[in-house]
Amino acid sequence: MYKVVIIGGGWSGCAAAVSARKAGAEVTLLEKTDLLLGLGNVGGIMRNNGRFTAAEENIALGARELFDITDRCARHTNVNFPGHRHASLYDVVKVEPQVRSLLKDMGVEIRLMSRAIDVEKRREEPIVVDRILLADGEKVEGDVFIETTGSTGPMGNCLTYGNGCCMCILRCPAFGPRVSITQKSGKSDIMGKRKDGAFGAFSGSGKLEKSSLSDEIRKKLEETGVAVIPVPKEEIVKEKLDLKVCQQYALNEYAENIILLDTGYAKIMTPFFPLESLRRVPGFENARYVDPYAGGKGNSIRYLSVAERENTMKASGIENIFCGGEKSGLFVGHTEAISTGSLAGHNAVRYLKGMKLLELPTGLAIGDLISFANENLRHEDGLMTRYTFAGAEYFKRMKEKGLYSTDPAAIRERVRRYGLEDIYSERML
Repeated sequence: MYKVVIIGGGWSGCAAAVSARKAGAEVTLLEKTDLLLGLGNVGGIMRNNGRFTAAEENIALGARELFDITDRCARHTNVNFPGHRHASLYDVVKVEPQVRSLLKDMGVEIRLMSRAIDVEKRREEPIVVDRILLADGEKVEGDVFIETTGSTGPMGNCLTYGNGCCMCILRCPAFGPRVSITQKSGKSDIMGKRKDGAFGAFSGSGKLEKSSLSDEIRKKLEETGVAVIPVPKEEIVKEKLDLKVCQQYALNEYAENIILLDTGYAKIMTPFFPLESLRRVPGFENARYVDPYAGGKGNSIRYLSVAERENTMKASGIENIFCGGEKSGLFVGHTEAISTGSLAGHNAVRYLKGMKLLELPTGLAIGDLISFANENLRHEDGLMTRYTFAGAEYFKRMKEKGLYSTDPAAIRERVRRYGLEDIYSERML
């Protein structure tokens, strides 16, 4: 049986594993930590704004499994908060075990604490990768590879471009740094920028222990899923909005208020907030960060390792590497990761079968996002933009093009008109 090797077990890697396995390939998933989902373990926001459309497009295309899990684990649905409508907030503690069980039941080989550090190539021109080298010296052979290593870390990037290692969920000091497989294969990665020209961007949120908050705030969170608490004028720092990776949350409301979402923890929608200042806000007198632990000072730095790719998710200049998630563009969010990973997994099997690779049409939001983000990377301004179905520049584009919809039947019909209904469910090998 043909073998697909996926490097990186975040949302995108898991989605690639699901679609490649459904298409009939043998699948091995390599993850350097002891948890799948990566930043998905501290995320929790689904179906807000255009992500509803993209979720339903994925389901219509045949990639429903991961959305079924996040829907099932939702603590709150149809939540509205500044700039966002009809969000679903999943419990970040419950999701990972269910995703792990899904992959195991599907027959995916999951290799945790398996850090990829290099490649061995079968051919140089064009580049064909033969095997992945792990930190312990083992070599993992494959017929096609999918890199979904993300763009957060290694620790040196957070030291150089941020405020130091923030001790986030990826735990680089314990599990080792992320390594770019496309770069090890001989290609150069793209580095995203901030508005001031500095490289990278801060992750846009943190987690507070709910029990460290006042009874009133906890009650509000658990009843409605969201709490908006005004920040004293002397503590407002609007400059932090330009640091955020999540430009869909870079609204004045996010500087003038503390916005919390209930994802099991209290998700605080700011890159960082000095603990001493936070504890001066009524209701936060005993506040405590749980991710990142240094959330009073900084957050993880992302978007310093993006592969050049085609709209089929194949890495440019490498015959048998595909990519997804943040590795494949300046994308923000779980839905975006699942969307790109699902296509990468499907096309990896098409490659093995010798079939024409699938490029999703721009009449679908997923296809348009993938194409639009890729095209904009050619321009300097494009390196300072983040692409998400949930807001900022791309959600505006979605609405202008008539791609935004909250009608699942209409979305499925749109996918059907392109002849793509349930295409990810087709077995090819």
